[in-house]
Amino acid sequence: MTFDTLIDRRGTHCSKWDAMQPLYGVSPDDGLAMWVADMDFAAADPIRDAVRRMADHGVFGYFADDSAYRAAICGWMDTRHGWQVDPDAIFTTHGLVNGVAMCVDTWTAPGDGVVLFTPVYHAFARVIRAAGRDVVECPLTERDGRYQMDFAAHDAQMTGREKMVILCSPHNPGGRVWTTEELRGVADFAQRHDLLLVSDEIHHDLVYPGARHVPMPLAAPDIADRLVMLTAASKTFNTAGAHVGNVIIHDPDLRAQFAARMAAMGSSPNAFGLHMVTAAYSPEGAEWLDALMRYLDGNRAVFDAGIAAIPGLRSMPLEATYLSWVDFSGTGMDRAEFTRRVERDARIAANHGPSFGQGGADFLRFNIAMPRARVEEAVTRLRAAFADLQ
Repeated sequence: MTFDTLIDRRGTHCSKWDAMQPLYGVSPDDGLAMWVADMDFAAADPIRDAVRRMADHGVFGYFADDSAYRAAICGWMDTRHGWQVDPDAIFTTHGLVNGVAMCVDTWTAPGDGVVLFTPVYHAFARVIRAAGRDVVECPLTERDGRYQMDFAAHDAQMTGREKMVILCSPHNPGGRVWTTEELRGVADFAQRHDLLLVSDEIHHDLVYPGARHVPMPLAAPDIADRLVMLTAASKTFNTAGAHVGNVIIHDPDLRAQFAARMAAMGSSPNAFGLHMVTAAYSPEGAEWLDALMRYLDGNRAVFDAGIAAIPGLRSMPLEATYLSWVDFSGTGMDRAEFTRRVERDARIAANHGPSFGQGGADFLRFNIAMPRARVEEAVTRLRAAFADLQ
């Protein structure tokens, strides 16, 4: 099975395909699902083999001895990212949205402010507000078509009620890979305002040629006493349904505080997810990832060229992730009109920009992690939907 293989996910309880008609009015019968951030590719062979072994064994009892799982995570972070992780620093949560929610629960109280650099992954704001905390949006600045941080403006917004800042690195939806200097700036911002820094680095393996992801502990090694790292194999290896994420905490005091909350919640991971992550973080998994990135790089080129050929549309340069952030402001259309054309005329379900916070009103987010034939079809449909501009 190759990345070009068309896999029919309809009718499989798949959020991406089976939920797009009620949410976007796009039928899965003739539409393209380009919203939910998972891939339309089969998982790597070592992951599927691990699941088969579990199924063949036939007993799905409680899991014990996660030393191989922890060792796999540590080996991957060292080999792929040059980051040495203490295996005792790893906590396993039910995915990283749950990991974010656990961080908010552990280190903030109702009414506290949690800082987000927006536009940013929509689930952050959702769990913050659901917990009774306040979302403090620090809008990113667009310069030369790329997002940057304006720390002078961000400093001016702080009131003293803020207790935490959540960073998305690499950035979703803008596709930015933050430089070491930018990461250092975030660390300094957190120190100036006495904020706990939660760095969500779930997209850290999905980086294109010409960019290099730097883990926050390497960019700012002096802030361990206020740093919590979030990582997962789920985006890298298309295993989001396993709901396994890692909260990595090297500071002993922060670690003890988080462990206490985990114990109070009675949380423990599922065995399937642990076996899948252990199998993914292997030499065979690394080979699959390298092939995936070559394929996604080709998809990126096809989609960006197609968007560039439509007057008034512009996609941000994608340095990481498989999520293209497309600006429709140049069309002169209001949001209702360009969204209608994408959903009703092109029959494509894409994420609405406003859900990502301030700065997202003129954008839609398109997932390009699909067989290339579908990316090419999406481009053809978008050109037809905006044919009057060409």
